[in-house]
Amino acid sequence: MYNSHAMTNLLQVKTSASALVETLKKLGVDSIFGYPGASVLSIYNELFNTQEIKHYLVRHEQAAVHAAEGYARVSGKTGVVLVTSGPGFTNTVTGIANAYADSTPLVVLAGDVTSENKEGKIFQNVDITSIAKSCCKKTYTVSQNDDIAQVITKAFKEAQTGVKGPVVVALPRNILENNYSPKDKTNFEQIEIIPDLTEQASSLQKLINTSQNPLLLIGGGCLDAAEEIEKFVSEFQLPVVSTLMGIGIYPSENNMYLGMIGLNGVNSANNALSKCDLLIALGTAFSDRSTCKKNDFASNCKVVSVNISHSQKNADLEIISDVKIFLNELLQNKKQAEANKKWHAHLDALKDDSADETESFECLHSSFVLKTISEYTKSYEPVVVTDVGQHQMLTAQFFNFNKPRKFITSGGLGTMGFGLPASIGAHIANPGSLILNITGDGSFQMNLQELATCREHHIPVKIIIMNNSYLGMVRQLQEKIYNNQYQVEMINPDFTKIAEAYDLFAIRVNRKAELIPALEKAIHHQGTAIIDIIIDSFENI
Repeated sequence: MYNSHAMTNLLQVKTSASALVETLKKLGVDSIFGYPGASVLSIYNELFNTQEIKHYLVRHEQAAVHAAEGYARVSGKTGVVLVTSGPGFTNTVTGIANAYADSTPLVVLAGDVTSENKEGKIFQNVDITSIAKSCCKKTYTVSQNDDIAQVITKAFKEAQTGVKGPVVVALPRNILENNYSPKDKTNFEQIEIIPDLTEQASSLQKLINTSQNPLLLIGGGCLDAAEEIEKFVSEFQLPVVSTLMGIGIYPSENNMYLGMIGLNGVNSANNALSKCDLLIALGTAFSDRSTCKKNDFASNCKVVSVNISHSQKNADLEIISDVKIFLNELLQNKKQAEANKKWHAHLDALKDDSADETESFECLHSSFVLKTISEYTKSYEPVVVTDVGQHQMLTAQFFNFNKPRKFITSGGLGTMGFGLPASIGAHIANPGSLILNITGDGSFQMNLQELATCREHHIPVKIIIMNNSYLGMVRQLQEKIYNNQYQVEMINPDFTKIAEAYDLFAIRVNRKAELIPALEKAIHHQGTAIIDIIIDSFENI
């Protein structure tokens, strides 16, 4: 519902564009990532005179969405994107699909051509709703009969309600520029009905108490339930594994944590998964990267799924609930059984068996580089943003993330080029933290134009390029499946010279002895810094 103060402000505005900006202010928006064009200049005109909201001009609309994702993932707020019609919107589609896959709350404000006449060939006219509907949570098109303030408020609520995700709002130019007149303020707020979870909590309690080898699996849907999960694990002495998107929600350095499961997971976690007799899955969608597309995934154990939406058709007990709400219910009436010492001893042995051996090679391997960076930056508790590839999976394995919202990556879509713009958004959301963008030479070149955004807005992200002159993950698959038939060797530019062209600091690392000094220089540099690390071209993970 609109409060009286906000209502007074809206009654004073002259155009729908100004009503939109007033609504954004009311909703607490402080940052917008965008790229202007004729269809949305009325909004930009209002933003120019607004102190509460800062606009960040990116160099490509896809990067605007990724930056908003980084902002949302670190802050917990809804990221906001503003683009113009036609290619301005179509360039956002990859980012929107990425946010949809990873349940990241965004509102994408997309300029549209005038709604008065769309017949025939109209400059920059695309069907925004048809394009967006397959890769976003919901779309709205503002019409003459709508109250734009109410539509925007609905969009923000939708982005954050239930399974979070991106919402697209199409904004015809003529409506933005027309005079604003408030419509009937119907109360669209729905009363949230919290289901009675007592019986389901009791059912899970019984399963835990009769289990010999229980295991807890946490996914990205647990992001807001970190405190409750720690209490749950402590009370019931449950060993923990995670999906890629669940990393950091439970402390990696806790002795109850075994690591990430799945195709690129660690042996200790996958082995525990195969030996457990009860799998309690919290906030996970059971993606093929976690289950490895196996029909026999968790076939030897009972599966309990707690998720805000249906996610596992073969679950023995499926609980449709917000993870935080359910765990609070369970912990209020807990009656835990004594932990099985044999099971914990077996898992401790698994961790010992998977301990890393000392590297004896002379050339730089990404595993050594990432372990070194993790140890060197540990005291900073950095926010680490990766791109997609070998470096992504090795970062997940070798870094210890002990708090949520510290590991930001593209999980469900696997979008190369995500890292640099997402790092920009991460810094804006948390300017006091060290932001590391760990990327590959292939991923970095997808959106390296955002170095200009870093320079313009003084974004002190530290970009670490794992430079192997290949698309490493693809090369590894071609080596394994297609008899070394490669098409992915890359002739790269000199990244230090590209940095120089943007007036940014850069340093190259060729040998082990150069790594720590380079890290020290980059971290203490006041602005954006690039470390170009030349690694083994044929290292596999």
